[in-house]
Amino acid sequence: MAIAIRSKKDLVALAKSSVIVAQTLELVSKNAMPGVSLYELDRIAEDYILSQQAKPAFKGLYGFPNATCLSLNSVIIHGIPSDYRLQEGDILGIDLGVECDGWFGDGAITVGIGKIDSKDEQLIACAKDVLYEAIDFCRPGIHFKELSLFLEQAIINRGFAPLLGFCGHGIGRKPHEEPEIPNYLESPNSKQGPKIKNGMVFCIEPMVCQLDGTPVILDDKWSVVAKDMKNGSHYEHTIAMIDGKARILTH
Repeated sequence: MAIAIRSKKDLVALAKSSVIVAQTLELVSKNAMPGVSLYELDRIAEDYILSQQAKPAFKGLYGFPNATCLSLNSVIIHGIPSDYRLQEGDILGIDLGVECDGWFGDGAITVGIGKIDSKDEQLIACAKDVLYEAIDFCRPGIHFKELSLFLEQAIINRGFAPLLGFCGHGIGRKPHEEPEIPNYLESPNSKQGPKIKNGMVFCIEPMVCQLDGTPVILDDKWSVVAKDMKNGSHYEHTIAMIDGKARILTH
């Protein structure tokens, strides 16, 4: 399937959905404090998205039950909100999507609850820093596989490992479109496959493990942890290639 090239009108619509994503992430992160339940955070997110005449894109997607993925501690992605109340020292991945006027936006952050362990601080910083470095790396003419290799090397150089089996993705009229963008190089040659072009819109999302990036899906059929069962982190932006540069839409 061809990777869509978006018009200026399309980019305005995608930016609208993505801004709501960013606003919702900020709202949820501000409310993520000791004593607050994951259900409460999910409700805060859903209520805000609906108040913006938009829809939570994740709710019902592939059967997912909630508006947000709330991934606690060792859960790296796709955590299901529960009645668990946050405690000092937890880390929480917040991942959500928005559909507005038939266009989608997607983003994620990982936050510490109160004072957290120094290793967790480094883990969170890795996902965030690598995301912004990868955005700066993007330019028309490079292969998406080169972007995957850049992500992999950046994560490993910080002493961590990328989560295997999951990836960033294109986005537009559907929440997940071509291309797939793993955080690691799947083939020997990075100079092959589709290239980044102006007008493309896609999500980059480093998913960072501590030792072993082999994924394990828990009994709830959604929550993904690493084989080492250590804490993980996750950051994501929706970006658009405009005039030769990657522009962050989820601001």
